[in-house]
Amino acid sequence: MTEQKEHLQAITDIRSMMERSSRCISLSGLSGVFAGAFALIGAYLASMKLDSYADNYRTIHTEELTGVTVYFLELAAAVLFSSLLVGTLLTIRNSKRKGLKIWDNSAKRLLINLAIPLVAGGLFCLVLIYHGIIGLVAPATLIFYGLALVNASKYTFDDIRYLGLCEIALGLAGSFLIGYGLLFWAIGFGILHIIYGTMMYFKYERK
Repeated sequence: MTEQKEHLQAITDIRSMMERSSRCISLSGLSGVFAGAFALIGAYLASMKLDSYADNYRTIHTEELTGVTVYFLELAAAVLFSSLLVGTLLTIRNSKRKGLKIWDNSAKRLLINLAIPLVAGGLFCLVLIYHGIIGLVAPATLIFYGLALVNASKYTFDDIRYLGLCEIALGLAGSFLIGYGLLFWAIGFGILHIIYGTMMYFKYERK
């Protein structure tokens, strides 16, 4: 009986080692919390900018639209850069704490599978802006970001898949309510990130 238990434990250990080698498990939940906080700050600044032009952002004049669009792109770039910087630093810290390599094959696969939908989505959003279809930009970012998370989830925690599905659902809903794109964007990139980041932190990091 004891020998059987030892065999089962050995099989469990091997399975755990195989999972660790095939998945990037050094991602920090706190990076999601910070990303969500940055997104909410960005959404607030964007709403303030819109309020300075009009009470309802569907009434912005054509000559003002270019300036608002450029401001939004700069704001989105700042949010993305801040999120990536803090996320990278926290992931490095988490990797060292767990004794894992910072950059290995699983991390490469994760990055590649995450980047493909993100790059495609970014280019598609630029096409929307080029054609003046501004109202669909926010929903499109949510949809492509959700697709990126689902695509990359097989190389990291399974929880990421559910976050991705929620982002896709929000993006699709926002596509029907174009005037509320910024609200859906704040919920998807802000609130959902904070919720899932907190859940991942308590589930995988806090001992």
